[in-house]
Amino acid sequence: MGAVTISNVRKAYGSVEILHGVSIDIADGEFVVLVGPSGCGKSTLLRMIAGLEDITAGEISIGGRVVNRLAPKDRDIAMVFQSYALYPHMTVEQNMGFSLKLQGVSAAEVKQRVAGAATILGLTSYLGRYPRNLSGGQRQRVAMGRAIVRSPSAFLFDEPLSNLDAKLRVQMRSEIKQLHQRIGTTTVYVTHDQIEAMTMADRIVVMRDGNIEQIGTPLELYDQPANQFVAGFIGSPSMNFISGTLDGGRFTADGGTVIALASGPASAASGPVTIGIRPEHLRLDPAGFPVEIVTTEPTGAETHILARLGETEIVGTFRDRLACVPGDIIRISAEPGHIHLFDSKTALRIIG
Repeated sequence: MGAVTISNVRKAYGSVEILHGVSIDIADGEFVVLVGPSGCGKSTLLRMIAGLEDITAGEISIGGRVVNRLAPKDRDIAMVFQSYALYPHMTVEQNMGFSLKLQGVSAAEVKQRVAGAATILGLTSYLGRYPRNLSGGQRQRVAMGRAIVRSPSAFLFDEPLSNLDAKLRVQMRSEIKQLHQRIGTTTVYVTHDQIEAMTMADRIVVMRDGNIEQIGTPLELYDQPANQFVAGFIGSPSMNFISGTLDGGRFTADGGTVIALASGPASAASGPVTIGIRPEHLRLDPAGFPVEIVTTEPTGAETHILARLGETEIVGTFRDRLACVPGDIIRISAEPGHIHLFDSKTALRIIG
């Protein structure tokens, strides 16, 4: 069993506390992604699971066994780093089997396990090559194969795709997800890229400043963000935020523009609020409110616009091919059922 339980874990360097009582229950076979901005504590937490960082307080268990005082080699985990960390003088086969050789596994079993992992990762024809003869994606597969042959209770990934180009990152995202679907090993994956988190995770843990902001499935975080930080962090392009006042179900932006709301959450609050609108939930509407075009970004399938509503800049994503230039005025509206309300003081989502 590869369940990972993190209970009220804290990490401090002297008087500086980095993690402030983090608790996460990761089920056996689950793919969980830790995501957040740089410095939020996600990599520190992963290294604590791996045993590469001491735990200041709290408890971590893997497969029902508390591992606080166990050395990394005794935790039954395998870690894949941002750096491939391959031995340049060893072939692919030797790199993948080296840890097993150190454990005293027989040569026959090492060969069998390496062959199995190579088949899964499409590396069979590369086993005799050296790392210098491989592409970046192939080297990352070898690093993954080195982890797979150990048959651990849990895989730990620390931003493994950061060194790859954009196209290869997309390909490797798919390959890692397919790998998890095939072997079903518990996986904890760290990234600062929320697109990686959304496309790969069973559940996402959003972190900020050493705290957990929200835990949920990708679509739960996208559709029901707990607060304004999660709403702005998850989604690309980011959610638009417009400050204003709510009065009797009527929202008036600070510049005086009135934006129609659905009847649900509007009745749950009044006074200063911030509304959140995702770019894809804006639409062209001759009867809508006017905005001034700042820039347009045609991508082929879609057109992204950056526009100004009073003093606020907002982004819209449209399927239409817009022929706009900076300074043009267009009219848009927001889909009322997709507008989020946030308390202006606490930044928490208001639920009606």
